[in-house]
Amino acid sequence: MKLVVISHKDSWLDNRSPSGFVTTGGFPQQMQALAGLFDETVLLVPRIASPVPQGVAPLAGHNLTVQTLEALPERGWRRKAIMWRWLPANLPRIWRAVRAADAVHTPVPGDVGTIGILVALAQRKPLFVRHCSLWGQTNTLTARFLLWLLERVAGGRNVVMATGAAGAPPSRFNPAIRWIFSTSLTEAEWPALPPHAPWRAGQPLRLVTVGRLEPIKNTAATLYALAEIQKAYPQVSLDVVGDGSCLASLKQLVRFLGLEASVTFHGSVHRRRVLEIVAGDHVFVLPSFVEGFPKAALEAMACGLPVVATAVSALPHLVGTKNGILLETPTAGAVARAIRELLAGESSLAQMSAGAQSTARHYTLERWRDTIGERLAESWGPLRQPAGREPVAPMFSGVT
Repeated sequence: MKLVVISHKDSWLDNRSPSGFVTTGGFPQQMQALAGLFDETVLLVPRIASPVPQGVAPLAGHNLTVQTLEALPERGWRRKAIMWRWLPANLPRIWRAVRAADAVHTPVPGDVGTIGILVALAQRKPLFVRHCSLWGQTNTLTARFLLWLLERVAGGRNVVMATGAAGAPPSRFNPAIRWIFSTSLTEAEWPALPPHAPWRAGQPLRLVTVGRLEPIKNTAATLYALAEIQKAYPQVSLDVVGDGSCLASLKQLVRFLGLEASVTFHGSVHRRRVLEIVAGDHVFVLPSFVEGFPKAALEAMACGLPVVATAVSALPHLVGTKNGILLETPTAGAVARAIRELLAGESSLAQMSAGAQSTARHYTLERWRDTIGERLAESWGPLRQPAGREPVAPMFSGVT
């Protein structure tokens, strides 16, 4: 079976990659795993002409090739304005790629993925939609339309999976929609994870947060909490890993709070380096307003870090009461109180560390792949000629 994946995920040309292209985040690892399910996989993604950024990984996998669309501005009104010119130029490419495929996969939300859904439905192709953000969010007209559409098309050959976890199914209107977790950790990577030592009294305490520096991540609350904690624990520092639109304002806030010596902004770095930074810290902090299934928190738990996070989406399922502390409200005061509670219970930190690793161990990329594969095979039949599934190769480092 030939699968085409239609996504808004930006890609860059790099001849050191087997496909000739690279990208950022967990997308390369997940596409490599997904490609192992099919005879052939084609990724249809925008190509960016700017220099290759830091922290990229190759787009590679079993019989995986990349076809490109024209680039779009990252977000905002410029993207909406340009879409009316972009669509006539790129819709024929999408149409031809879908026509040449046996099935279609579209990660959403995203305008490119939504267009892919509509083209797949128009051509009556088997469709797999993976909703990768907060399921049920209806804060925009586009989000409401996407939710309405998915709840009506899911079922039969149209497989819809929502990224997250909860006791109840994602949709009360359509039981065919199921949960799927998100991860980038392979079985092969577990033995190679950097060693971690829980915090002990008298040591400097190192906090860490990882993710896109956008308003919904609420990183400012962590900075305010750090300033509060330092009044009682002067040897507390924070590693901030990631990039985004809030980077400049967060650096300005650090200067305003006088935290220049205590906060390190690492920017976007290779995944191996992310794990090295995290493993050298003691507590992972994520006071987000919204989340789907946060891979960064899962990877921190795999490294043995207790988690302080907002009780949203899958985080209560991941953290519970044994792997960290859940925040009822994502405020700086709540973050500071949770961290002080952890410091007061030093003896329980080692137990939390072991519990976090034990929980994370269940969420490997192989299990993600196999869960999806079983669901698709239920609806589509055999996905690949009998040859056995190839192991998922680790991608600790990028190609730049």
